Amino acid sequence: MEKIYIFDTTLRDGEQTPGVTLTPKEKLKIARELEKLKVDVIEAGFPASSFSDFEAIKIISREIETTTITALARALPSDIKKAGEAIKNARKGRIHTFIATSPIHMEYKLRKSPQQVLKIAVDAVKLARDYTDEVEFSPEDASRSDPSFLYEIIQAVIEAGAKVINIPDTVGYSTPDEFGGLIRKIIDKVPDINKVQISVHCHNDLGLATANSLSAVKEGARQIECTINGIGERAGNAALEEIVMAIKTRKDLFDFYTDIDTRKIYWVSHVVSHLTGIPVQPNKAIVGKNAFRHESGIHQDGVLKKTSTYEIIDPASIGLDKSELVLGKLSGRHAFKERLKQLGFQLEQDQIEKAFEAFKKLAERKREIFDEDLISLVEEQIAQIPEIFLLEYIHTVTGNKILPTATVRIRKGDKVYQEAACGDGPVDAVYRAIDRVCGLDLTLVDYSLQAVTGGKDALGEVTIKIKRGDILVSGRGSSTDIIEASAKAYLNAINRLLYRYSRKNNANNGKDKKS
Repeated sequence: MEKIYIFDTTLRDGEQTPGVTLTPKEKLKIARELEKLKVDVIEAGFPASSFSDFEAIKIISREIETTTITALARALPSDIKKAGEAIKNARKGRIHTFIATSPIHMEYKLRKSPQQVLKIAVDAVKLARDYTDEVEFSPEDASRSDPSFLYEIIQAVIEAGAKVINIPDTVGYSTPDEFGGLIRKIIDKVPDINKVQISVHCHNDLGLATANSLSAVKEGARQIECTINGIGERAGNAALEEIVMAIKTRKDLFDFYTDIDTRKIYWVSHVVSHLTGIPVQPNKAIVGKNAFRHESGIHQDGVLKKTSTYEIIDPASIGLDKSELVLGKLSGRHAFKERLKQLGFQLEQDQIEKAFEAFKKLAERKREIFDEDLISLVEEQIAQIPEIFLLEYIHTVTGNKILPTATVRIRKGDKVYQEAACGDGPVDAVYRAIDRVCGLDLTLVDYSLQAVTGGKDALGEVTIKIKRGDILVSGRGSSTDIIEASAKAYLNAINRLLYRYSRKNNANNGKDKKS
């Protein structure tokens, strides 16, 4: 098998994503992660664009040991000199210089003739060779360039000393057949093309960046330029994770390999997302939150029977522990029963049916059902949790210029307790008052409110999660008064917590008796 070289331009083209600005320290952090990922080339930046970029490339060149460090430069002497200075301490350094070759770019952007552009390109490559033996040249907007001129300028820069020829689909205009055909024609028409490595750099304006890159590989390209999470100008670049996993997964089509340690893909994706501030789309291929999650009952049933029915990639191969069955309104009995078993419930068939019916009703109101929801649901439907604490009365006083206070009256068995408290708001005041009655040290982990019905008198449902020690429980309460719904939810959670403790104590007592 032949190797496909992975050229990562997250730190250069990726940083050109609107709203993204990375400090030299952040760039070094990403570069170190890319080195661990084992990319072949890191395009660390565009040194002539800013002092910060220049400094970042210098730092990365000093620190990175195994990966080639590249600096981008326009075909201008000042740019190339800056790039040469930036990478001079790199163990393996490269200058990547470019100039536009399409008629529209030459006429309107450069305002130069094709022969002027050709001379500038040749001079740029020769100057870059004074700083490093490894020079890459890109005819910008190659996919919209006149083929004859493209062949001519590529041959000229090869004779000038370029070692890598990159063919960019700069505006994401091409299609897979068209772009692959362009690579094939370049190989056929450029006399010395066999002396260099052919690279491709595809943008995603039509959603075809990955497909175009892979088509180019089949026709002879051996380096792919890409970014983590596909970030970059406009709609972004070919995504590294998609390129690498497509080659790895479809060995029947791609008789190639990369050196990428795929087990680190998910982590690097997370680092880049965090430092750039760009969240990964949930349905993003390979690294999206939903890439290995199944909600459809048909899919869940298939995955439980044999994983490969609906998964073509092992989650562990990109650094995830396992895929996930997401319980929602489309889930079936098989997945529901399996999750209950994982949570330690051994139920009879009639109990499962009763719990499943309640689950379906809950799923109509809640987008995603979590384990705490299932535990609460089963305990409510099957175990009949005793109401140790019961709300009898609630009164709150609040306003924008007074301290919110609450008074609660709560029944516990035959006794009634009344307490009052102040808080940051009426709900907080109610919860503090309830804490005084119950005498428990609780942590409120989550609070959410949603309308169950429409209109001004809508029934509101409050869902909360509380934690004490290592036990996390949820509680629900509903009312047309959100303060009352909040109080009911809190007491519901406390009752579940006490029930859970009683179960735990009974289990421990049983173990003691056996021993």
